[in-house]
Amino acid sequence: MPRQTAIFKDPLFMEHDPGFGHPESLDRLQVIYEMLDQPEQQDRYLLPSFAPATDEILALNHTKPHLARVAATDGKTFASLDPDTTTSAKSHAAARLAAGAVVEAVKMVVSGEADNGFALVRPPGHHAEADHTSGFCLFNNIAIAAHYALENLGLERILIVDWDLHHGNGSQHSFYDTNQVLYFSTHQYPYFPGSGAVTETGSGAGKGYTINVPLPGGQDDQAYARIFNELLAPVARSYQPELILVSAGFDISLGDPLGLMSVSNDGFAYLTGVVQSLADELCSGRLVLALEGGYDLAGLRSGVAAVLRELRDGKGLSEQNRKTLAAAAPPLIFLDQAMAEAKKHWPQ
Repeated sequence: MPRQTAIFKDPLFMEHDPGFGHPESLDRLQVIYEMLDQPEQQDRYLLPSFAPATDEILALNHTKPHLARVAATDGKTFASLDPDTTTSAKSHAAARLAAGAVVEAVKMVVSGEADNGFALVRPPGHHAEADHTSGFCLFNNIAIAAHYALENLGLERILIVDWDLHHGNGSQHSFYDTNQVLYFSTHQYPYFPGSGAVTETGSGAGKGYTINVPLPGGQDDQAYARIFNELLAPVARSYQPELILVSAGFDISLGDPLGLMSVSNDGFAYLTGVVQSLADELCSGRLVLALEGGYDLAGLRSGVAAVLRELRDGKGLSEQNRKTLAAAAPPLIFLDQAMAEAKKHWPQ
Protein backbone atom coordinates (compact mmCIF):
# COMPACT_ATOMS: atom_id res chain seq x y z
CA MET A 1 0.00 0.00 0.00
CA PRO A 2 1.41 3.44 -0.91
CA ARG A 3 2.55 5.66 1.91
CA GLN A 4 0.93 9.02 2.60
CA THR A 5 3.78 11.25 1.47
CA ALA A 6 3.38 14.98 2.05
CA ILE A 7 5.03 17.49 -0.26
CA PHE A 8 5.57 21.06 0.87
CA LYS A 9 5.76 23.54 -2.00
CA ASP A 10 4.85 27.17 -2.58
CA PRO A 11 5.50 29.72 -5.35
CA LEU A 12 6.94 32.13 -2.77
CA PHE A 13 10.08 30.01 -2.63
CA MET A 14 10.84 31.10 -6.19
CA GLU A 15 10.61 34.78 -5.18
CA HIS A 16 13.98 34.47 -3.43
CA ASP A 17 16.42 35.76 -6.07
CA PRO A 18 20.13 35.76 -5.16
CA GLY A 19 20.98 37.52 -8.43
CA PHE A 20 22.02 36.83 -12.01
CA GLY A 21 24.30 33.83 -12.40
CA HIS A 22 23.97 32.66 -8.81
CA PRO A 23 23.90 28.84 -8.66
CA GLU A 24 21.10 28.80 -6.07
CA SER A 25 18.57 30.12 -8.59
CA LEU A 26 14.78 29.95 -8.70
CA ASP A 27 15.17 27.58 -11.67
CA ARG A 28 16.06 24.84 -9.19
CA LEU A 29 12.53 24.69 -7.82
CA GLN A 30 10.88 25.56 -11.10
CA VAL A 31 12.08 22.34 -12.74
CA ILE A 32 10.94 20.30 -9.72
CA TYR A 33 7.53 21.93 -9.58
CA GLU A 34 7.08 21.45 -13.34
CA MET A 35 7.81 17.75 -12.84
CA LEU A 36 5.17 17.59 -10.10
CA ASP A 37 2.64 19.25 -12.40
CA GLN A 38 2.83 16.40 -14.92
CA PRO A 39 -0.37 14.32 -15.23
CA GLU A 40 1.26 11.16 -13.88
CA GLN A 41 2.12 12.97 -10.65
CA GLN A 42 -1.37 14.21 -9.89
CA ASP A 43 -3.13 12.99 -6.74
CA ARG A 44 -0.12 10.97 -5.64
CA TYR A 45 0.91 13.16 -2.72
CA LEU A 46 -0.57 15.16 0.11
CA LEU A 47 -0.18 18.92 -0.42
CA PRO A 48 -0.65 20.47 3.02
CA SER A 49 -0.94 24.14 3.77
CA PHE A 50 1.67 25.63 6.08
CA ALA A 51 2.60 28.94 7.63
CA PRO A 52 5.84 30.93 7.96
CA ALA A 53 7.88 30.22 11.05
CA THR A 54 7.31 32.77 13.78
CA ASP A 55 10.12 34.69 15.46
CA GLU A 56 9.65 32.42 18.47
CA ILE A 57 10.21 29.31 16.36
CA LEU A 58 13.18 30.80 14.48
CA ALA A 59 14.72 31.79 17.83
CA LEU A 60 14.88 28.13 18.81
CA ASN A 61 18.04 28.02 16.69
CA HIS A 62 19.00 31.61 15.88
CA THR A 63 20.01 34.69 17.85
CA LYS A 64 17.84 37.81 17.86
CA PRO A 65 20.54 39.92 16.14
CA HIS A 66 20.69 37.37 13.34
CA LEU A 67 16.91 37.40 12.91
CA ALA A 68 16.94 41.20 12.85
CA ARG A 69 19.71 41.32 10.23
CA VAL A 70 17.84 39.00 7.88
CA ALA A 71 14.54 40.80 8.53
CA ALA A 72 16.20 44.09 7.57
CA THR A 73 16.51 42.81 3.98
CA ASP A 74 12.72 42.60 3.64
CA GLY A 75 11.56 44.65 0.65
CA LYS A 76 15.08 45.51 -0.50
CA THR A 77 15.91 44.71 -4.10
CA PHE A 78 19.38 43.51 -3.14
CA ALA A 79 21.36 42.89 0.03
CA SER A 80 24.58 40.97 0.64
CA LEU A 81 24.74 39.10 3.94
CA ASP A 82 28.01 37.26 3.30
CA PRO A 83 30.22 36.62 0.24
CA ASP A 84 27.95 33.76 -0.94
CA THR A 85 24.54 34.79 0.37
CA THR A 86 22.51 37.59 -1.19
CA THR A 87 18.83 38.44 -0.98
CA SER A 88 16.01 40.12 -2.85
CA ALA A 89 12.79 41.79 -1.74
CA LYS A 90 10.99 38.57 -0.75
CA SER A 91 13.93 36.47 0.41
CA HIS A 92 13.14 37.01 4.08
CA ALA A 93 9.53 35.93 3.57
CA ALA A 94 10.62 32.87 1.57
CA ALA A 95 13.13 31.86 4.25
CA ARG A 96 10.53 32.12 7.01
CA LEU A 97 8.13 30.02 4.98
CA ALA A 98 10.84 27.43 4.24
CA ALA A 99 11.48 26.97 7.94
CA GLY A 100 7.75 26.79 8.57
CA ALA A 101 7.38 24.10 5.93
CA VAL A 102 9.91 21.80 7.59
CA VAL A 103 8.35 22.41 11.01
CA GLU A 104 4.90 21.54 9.63
CA ALA A 105 6.30 18.40 7.99
CA VAL A 106 7.68 17.27 11.34
CA LYS A 107 4.39 18.00 13.10
CA MET A 108 2.50 15.95 10.51
CA VAL A 109 4.70 12.85 10.65
CA VAL A 110 4.86 12.92 14.46
CA SER A 111 1.06 13.22 14.71
CA GLY A 112 0.52 10.53 12.06
CA GLU A 113 -1.21 12.85 9.57
CA ALA A 114 1.45 11.85 7.03
CA ASP A 115 3.78 8.85 6.83
CA ASN A 116 6.71 10.89 5.57
CA GLY A 117 7.35 14.24 3.95
CA PHE A 118 9.61 16.19 1.61
CA ALA A 119 9.93 19.97 1.99
CA LEU A 120 10.77 21.25 -1.49
CA VAL A 121 11.91 24.66 -0.34
CA ARG A 122 14.47 27.36 -0.83
CA PRO A 123 16.58 29.06 0.34
CA PRO A 124 18.38 26.01 1.70
CA GLY A 125 19.42 25.90 5.33
CA HIS A 126 22.13 23.58 6.62
CA HIS A 127 24.99 26.12 6.44
CA ALA A 128 23.16 28.82 8.43
CA GLU A 129 24.71 29.27 11.87
CA ALA A 130 22.93 30.44 14.98
CA ASP A 131 24.25 33.98 14.53
CA HIS A 132 25.02 34.40 10.83
CA THR A 133 24.18 33.35 7.28
CA SER A 134 26.48 31.09 5.30
CA GLY A 135 26.65 29.29 1.98
CA PHE A 136 23.36 30.49 0.39
CA CYS A 137 21.46 29.79 3.66
CA LEU A 138 19.49 32.32 5.75
CA PHE A 139 17.82 30.14 8.40
CA ASN A 140 18.70 26.55 9.25
CA ASN A 141 15.45 24.80 8.33
CA ILE A 142 16.43 21.33 9.56
CA ALA A 143 17.91 22.55 12.84
CA ILE A 144 14.87 24.73 13.57
CA ALA A 145 12.54 21.78 12.98
CA ALA A 146 14.65 19.50 15.19
CA HIS A 147 14.62 22.06 18.00
CA TYR A 148 10.86 22.41 17.57
CA ALA A 149 10.34 18.67 17.91
CA LEU A 150 12.46 18.53 21.04
CA GLU A 151 10.86 21.57 22.65
CA ASN A 152 7.23 21.16 21.62
CA LEU A 153 6.51 17.59 20.50
CA GLY A 154 7.98 15.64 23.40
CA LEU A 155 10.78 13.95 21.45
CA GLU A 156 14.14 13.19 23.03
CA ARG A 157 16.26 11.63 20.26
CA ILE A 158 16.47 12.83 16.65
CA LEU A 159 18.76 11.60 13.88
CA ILE A 160 19.79 14.11 11.20
CA VAL A 161 21.29 12.58 8.06
CA ASP A 162 23.00 15.06 5.75
CA TRP A 163 23.99 13.70 2.34
CA ASP A 164 24.56 17.10 0.70
CA LEU A 165 27.87 17.59 -1.10
CA HIS A 166 28.89 20.22 1.44
CA HIS A 167 29.25 19.72 5.16
CA GLY A 168 26.33 21.14 7.16
CA ASN A 169 28.39 23.29 9.49
CA GLY A 170 25.34 25.08 10.89
CA SER A 171 23.49 21.87 11.67
CA GLN A 172 26.54 20.32 13.31
CA HIS A 173 27.19 23.36 15.48
CA SER A 174 23.52 23.59 16.52
CA PHE A 175 23.72 20.22 18.29
CA TYR A 176 27.43 19.68 18.91
CA ASP A 177 27.11 19.49 22.69
CA THR A 178 23.89 17.50 23.05
CA ASN A 179 22.96 13.83 22.85
CA GLN A 180 19.39 14.67 21.84
CA VAL A 181 20.42 14.94 18.19
CA LEU A 182 22.77 12.60 16.36
CA TYR A 183 24.20 14.39 13.31
CA PHE A 184 25.55 12.16 10.52
CA SER A 185 27.15 13.75 7.46
CA THR A 186 28.74 12.55 4.25
CA HIS A 187 30.46 15.35 2.30
CA GLN A 188 33.23 16.18 -0.13
CA TYR A 189 36.34 17.15 1.83
CA PRO A 190 38.29 19.35 1.96
CA TYR A 191 35.77 21.67 0.41
CA PHE A 192 33.43 24.48 1.44
CA PRO A 193 32.80 25.22 4.30
CA GLY A 194 36.00 23.56 5.54
CA SER A 195 34.45 21.80 8.52
CA GLY A 196 33.48 18.15 8.87
CA ALA A 197 36.74 16.36 9.64
CA VAL A 198 36.40 12.79 10.86
CA THR A 199 37.71 13.87 14.28
CA GLU A 200 34.82 16.34 14.79
CA THR A 201 32.65 14.12 16.98
CA GLY A 202 30.93 16.46 19.43
CA SER A 203 31.71 17.86 22.87
CA GLY A 204 30.44 17.42 26.43
CA ALA A 205 27.18 15.50 26.51
CA GLY A 206 27.31 15.42 22.71
CA LYS A 207 30.63 13.60 22.44
CA GLY A 208 30.15 10.85 19.86
CA TYR A 209 26.83 12.25 18.62
CA THR A 210 28.40 13.89 15.58
CA ILE A 211 29.65 11.49 12.91
CA ASN A 212 31.43 12.88 9.87
CA VAL A 213 32.41 10.88 6.81
CA PRO A 214 34.64 13.21 4.77
CA LEU A 215 34.99 11.98 1.21
CA PRO A 216 37.28 12.57 -1.75
CA GLY A 217 35.55 13.37 -5.01
CA GLY A 218 34.39 10.66 -7.38
CA GLN A 219 32.27 8.58 -4.99
CA ASP A 220 29.39 6.71 -6.63
CA ASP A 221 26.24 4.83 -5.65
CA GLN A 222 28.19 1.84 -4.33
CA ALA A 223 30.35 3.98 -2.05
CA TYR A 224 27.37 5.78 -0.53
CA ALA A 225 25.51 2.48 -0.17
CA ARG A 226 28.39 1.00 1.84
CA ILE A 227 28.53 4.06 4.12
CA PHE A 228 24.81 3.98 4.82
CA ASN A 229 24.65 0.22 5.29
CA GLU A 230 27.81 -0.32 7.32
CA LEU A 231 28.02 2.85 9.42
CA LEU A 232 24.77 4.81 9.45
CA ALA A 233 22.42 1.84 9.91
CA PRO A 234 24.13 0.19 12.91
CA VAL A 235 24.67 3.51 14.68
CA ALA A 236 21.03 4.46 14.10
CA ARG A 237 19.92 1.15 15.59
CA SER A 238 22.06 1.79 18.65
CA TYR A 239 20.76 5.34 19.01
CA GLN A 240 17.05 4.49 18.52
CA PRO A 241 15.86 7.85 17.17
CA GLU A 242 12.24 8.92 17.48
CA LEU A 243 12.41 10.91 14.24
CA ILE A 244 14.76 10.96 11.23
CA LEU A 245 15.43 14.18 9.35
CA VAL A 246 17.40 14.35 6.09
CA SER A 247 19.23 17.31 4.59
CA ALA A 248 18.75 16.12 1.02
CA GLY A 249 21.32 17.70 -1.26
CA PHE A 250 21.40 16.68 -4.90
CA ASP A 251 24.79 18.26 -5.60
CA ILE A 252 26.35 14.80 -5.14
CA SER A 253 24.79 13.81 -8.46
CA LEU A 254 26.92 13.02 -11.50
CA GLY A 255 27.44 16.23 -13.47
CA ASP A 256 26.67 18.76 -10.76
CA PRO A 257 28.72 21.91 -11.48
CA LEU A 258 29.71 22.41 -7.82
CA GLY A 259 30.78 18.87 -7.00
CA LEU A 260 32.78 15.86 -8.03
CA MET A 261 30.51 13.02 -6.92
CA SER A 262 28.80 10.47 -9.16
CA VAL A 263 25.52 9.51 -7.52
CA SER A 264 22.74 8.47 -9.93
CA ASN A 265 18.97 8.48 -9.58
CA ASP A 266 19.22 4.87 -8.38
CA GLY A 267 21.67 6.00 -5.73
CA PHE A 268 19.33 8.69 -4.42
CA ALA A 269 16.46 6.21 -4.32
CA TYR A 270 18.62 3.66 -2.52
CA LEU A 271 19.77 6.12 0.16
CA THR A 272 16.14 7.13 0.66
CA GLY A 273 15.20 3.49 1.01
CA VAL A 274 17.83 2.97 3.70
CA VAL A 275 16.64 5.89 5.83
CA GLN A 276 12.99 4.97 5.26
CA SER A 277 13.66 1.39 6.34
CA LEU A 278 15.43 2.68 9.45
CA ALA A 279 12.51 4.98 10.18
CA ASP A 280 10.05 2.09 9.74
CA GLU A 281 12.12 -0.10 12.05
CA LEU A 282 12.98 2.45 14.72
CA CYS A 283 10.45 5.28 14.85
CA SER A 284 7.11 4.35 13.30
CA GLY A 285 8.22 5.51 9.86
CA ARG A 286 8.72 9.13 10.90
CA LEU A 287 10.89 10.60 8.15
CA VAL A 288 11.17 14.16 6.81
CA LEU A 289 13.47 15.37 4.04
CA ALA A 290 14.31 18.99 3.31
CA LEU A 291 15.86 20.15 0.04
CA GLU A 292 19.36 21.54 0.32
CA GLY A 293 21.75 21.82 -2.65
CA GLY A 294 21.70 20.54 -6.22
CA TYR A 295 22.67 22.75 -9.15
CA ASP A 296 22.45 20.60 -12.27
CA LEU A 297 18.81 21.16 -13.17
CA ALA A 298 18.24 17.89 -15.01
CA GLY A 299 19.92 15.87 -12.28
CA LEU A 300 18.02 17.72 -9.58
CA ARG A 301 14.67 17.12 -11.23
CA SER A 302 15.22 13.41 -11.87
CA GLY A 303 16.86 12.83 -8.49
CA VAL A 304 13.95 14.39 -6.60
CA ALA A 305 11.51 12.32 -8.68
CA ALA A 306 13.38 9.11 -7.75
CA VAL A 307 13.34 10.05 -4.05
CA LEU A 308 9.62 10.78 -4.13
CA ARG A 309 8.87 7.42 -5.79
CA GLU A 310 10.85 5.69 -3.07
CA LEU A 311 9.12 7.63 -0.30
CA ARG A 312 5.64 6.84 -1.59
CA ASP A 313 5.92 3.41 -3.17
CA GLY A 314 9.33 2.02 -2.29
CA LYS A 315 9.89 1.73 -6.04
CA GLY A 316 12.53 4.34 -6.76
CA LEU A 317 14.80 1.76 -8.39
CA SER A 318 14.55 -1.80 -9.67
CA GLU A 319 14.82 -4.65 -7.21
CA GLN A 320 17.86 -5.99 -9.07
CA ASN A 321 19.68 -2.67 -8.72
CA ARG A 322 18.63 -2.49 -5.07
CA LYS A 323 20.15 -5.92 -4.43
CA THR A 324 23.33 -4.94 -6.27
CA LEU A 325 23.78 -1.84 -4.14
CA ALA A 326 22.92 -3.72 -0.95
CA ALA A 327 25.82 -6.06 -1.68
CA ALA A 328 28.23 -3.30 -2.70
CA ALA A 329 31.70 -3.76 -1.25
CA PRO A 330 34.27 -1.45 -2.89
CA PRO A 331 37.35 -0.75 -0.71
CA LEU A 332 36.87 2.60 1.06
CA ILE A 333 39.73 3.79 3.26
CA PHE A 334 37.77 6.85 4.37
CA LEU A 335 34.88 4.66 5.54
CA ASP A 336 37.30 2.54 7.55
CA GLN A 337 38.60 5.73 9.20
CA ALA A 338 35.11 6.99 10.01
CA MET A 339 34.08 3.61 11.39
CA ALA A 340 37.18 3.46 13.59
CA GLU A 341 36.31 6.88 15.01
CA ALA A 342 32.65 6.00 15.50
CA LYS A 343 33.48 2.74 17.30
CA LYS A 344 35.07 4.80 20.08
CA HIS A 345 31.55 5.88 20.97
CA TRP A 346 29.33 3.26 19.31
CA PRO A 347 30.81 -0.22 19.88
CA GLN A 348 29.57 -2.68 17.28
